[in-house]
Amino acid sequence: MDFTLNEDQQAFQDTARAFAREQMAPYAADWDENKIFSKEFYAKAGELGFCGLYTPEHAGGMNLTRLDSAIVLEELAAGCTSTAAFISIHNMATWMIAQWGKESTIEQWCGDLTQGKKLASYCLTEPGAGSDAGSLRSTAKKQGQQYLLNGSKMFISGAGDTDVLVVMARTGTQEEGSAGISAFAIPAQLDGIHYGKNEAKMGWNSQPTRAISFENVLVDQDSLLGQEGEGFKIAMRGLDGGRINIATCSIGAAQACINHSQKYMLERQQFGKPLAAFQALQFKLADMLTELIAARQMVRLAASKLDADDVDKSTYCAMAKRFATDAGFNICNDAMQLHGGYGYLKEYPLERFMRDARVHQILEGTNEIMRVITARRLFEVGAPEALR
Repeated sequence: MDFTLNEDQQAFQDTARAFAREQMAPYAADWDENKIFSKEFYAKAGELGFCGLYTPEHAGGMNLTRLDSAIVLEELAAGCTSTAAFISIHNMATWMIAQWGKESTIEQWCGDLTQGKKLASYCLTEPGAGSDAGSLRSTAKKQGQQYLLNGSKMFISGAGDTDVLVVMARTGTQEEGSAGISAFAIPAQLDGIHYGKNEAKMGWNSQPTRAISFENVLVDQDSLLGQEGEGFKIAMRGLDGGRINIATCSIGAAQACINHSQKYMLERQQFGKPLAAFQALQFKLADMLTELIAARQMVRLAASKLDADDVDKSTYCAMAKRFATDAGFNICNDAMQLHGGYGYLKEYPLERFMRDARVHQILEGTNEIMRVITARRLFEVGAPEALR
C-alpha cells in the first residue's frame, strides 16, 4: 500500500496548484464580494482539462480516475472554494451526459462542456424534495417524439448562467417512487424555463444559486439520459462522485486555512513572543493538521473504492463526505479563531473559506443522510467485517 503520489498525480497536483495560485486566489475575494460568476475563468480552466476531469476521452474529457480528480479539485479549492465547488458540479453533470447520453447528445454538448466553453447545472432538489429526493414531483410526459416537462427545482448551482441542465423528472407515477424518475439533458434557455432571483447566501457567492420553474417545456426525446425509469439510479451514481468532489473541496479549504494559520502564528507577536511559541496554540494547530490528514486519506480511500467499483463504494463515499466536510469546516473555523479579530475581517481569507465550506455539510446529501446511508449498511449481516 503506497500513499505517495505517482509521477502523473504529482504533475496534476502541481499544475492545479499553480493555476489556483495565479488564476483563482487573487480574484476570489472580488468574486465573493461582488457575486461574480466568471465565464472567462471557466474557459481558462477548460484549457487545462479541469472542466472534464473524469469525463471519458471519447466525449472530450481527460478520463482521469476519481482519485486523480480529487487531487486536482483539492488544489483548486485552496484557491477559491466556491469556484472549485462549481467546477466539481459541472464535472459531475458533464460526466453524466457523457455516460448516459445518446451519441447526438454527447456530440451536442460534451465537447464544449469539457473545454469550459459551455457550462452545466445539476437539477435534482425541489422545494418539497430535498433529502427525500425520490419523492420529487416534476413531471415529463411523453408526447410523440417529445416530453412535456413541468415542475420546479430549488437551490440549483449556476442556474440562469449555464447552458445545459441535467434534470431529474418523473416519467412514471408518484406511487412508483424513485423507479418512476428519468434523467434529461436539456438546453437551459428552452421556452417555458424560468429562473428565480440569485439567492442571497452565506457563502458560495462566486456561483449563482436560483430556483427553476418548468412550464410546459417541450423536450426532445433524444435528451433522455439512459432509459426511462433510470433517472434516480443515474442521480445516485453521480452523487457518489459528487460527494467525493465536495469533500475534497473541504480539504482544499482546510489546507489553505492551515497554511495561513502557520504563517500568521510565526509572525504575530503577543506577550513578547510569537503565537507559535504558546503550547496551547501549537496543540490547536497540530490537531487541525491531524484532522486534515485523516480526512484527506479517507476521501482518497473512498475515491479508490469508487474507481474499483467496490461493492461498498457508496458507503465509503458517504462516510468520507460526512467526515471530511465536518472536519474541513471545523478546521476553517478554528483557523479563524487563531487569527483573532483579524480572522473576522474580510481583508483576510479565513472567514470566506469558513463561509464557503459550511454548505458542504448540507449539499450532495446532508451529513445526517450520510449517517443514514452508513448505518443502513452497518447493520447488515457481516458489515462490520466488510467495512474495514
